[in-house]
Amino acid sequence: MERQSSFSRDLGHAAAETYLITRLTFTLLRYLGVGYRWYTRLVALACYALLLMPGFLQVAYCYFFSSQVRRSIVYGDQPRNRLDLYLPTNTNGPKPVVVFVTGGAWIIGYKAWGSLLGLQLAERDIIVACVDYRNFPQGTISDMVKDVSQGVSFVCNLIDRFGGDPNRIYLMGQSAGAHISACVLLEQAIKESRGESTTWSVSQIKAYFGLSGGIMEGEGSFEQFSPEVRIKDPRNREAASLLPPIKLFHGTSDYSIPSDASINLVEALKGVGAEAEVILYEGKSHTDLFLQDPLRGGKDDLFDHVVSVIHAGDEEALAKDASAPPRKRLVPEILLRLARHISPF
Repeated sequence: MERQSSFSRDLGHAAAETYLITRLTFTLLRYLGVGYRWYTRLVALACYALLLMPGFLQVAYCYFFSSQVRRSIVYGDQPRNRLDLYLPTNTNGPKPVVVFVTGGAWIIGYKAWGSLLGLQLAERDIIVACVDYRNFPQGTISDMVKDVSQGVSFVCNLIDRFGGDPNRIYLMGQSAGAHISACVLLEQAIKESRGESTTWSVSQIKAYFGLSGGIMEGEGSFEQFSPEVRIKDPRNREAASLLPPIKLFHGTSDYSIPSDASINLVEALKGVGAEAEVILYEGKSHTDLFLQDPLRGGKDDLFDHVVSVIHAGDEEALAKDASAPPRKRLVPEILLRLARHISPF
């Protein structure tokens, strides 16, 4: 009876999540444009998803039914203030933690988009917390930054209850999520440099990873949410010394957010004395680094680099990484190549 009840709850949760994902998809389509452009992008998006469906289905099954995934843990009082935890099977000792903020053009961000990354990092004994947040028009950029900061605070203060090490927390974001998480990190550093009271400390973040991230450009209020503009402000120079090492990853063939965005941000950070680095991947698109490459399985330079940074100084973990089996291929190569060719991103 307990198993039946648990299955019914999982099935109900899966239905609710599927409804939300469907609604987010139609929101995306509404913002893609109208007329011929809308139809071509609709077809491209449908074909893209269909080609990658073998991988999506495997990840979705694990997301909904794996005992390693703790879904929709409440971290705040807003409807989207939820996070998913991906826990390693090995429970010996506290584990390093990655707080991951998904992308979605600020309008379709959703915590489940990070499930593939979460499952693969959990295989390397790393806990992953995928933070959900309000999207536009439900919330403004300010609301998104506030939500994610609350999620980071939850992890910093309570992750030890789930086997995480509060002294080894890393912040990571992809696309719009990279922008939001960068804003969160910089805002926290600015508050601390001014002596303001906070619920978590930027010193708890050991490194920041930004993947294919963008910045907000423009005048007036937009400048408040441009890390590049804010870090150049002389009033915020002291905050730069509080920032952890920052590593940005970007494909040179990213036409959604050109790699210049990461290059310029790193130059601005270095200009004020922060430790920052950008790693460029020749010929990679906006979704290659986060989606197609992980679905391909095998060796992945970006994944290996992130894991090596997290496990630096832990000889036992590094030894296990060296002997870890290659990641499983989830989608045939021919489908990945076709998907990349027709990708609307």
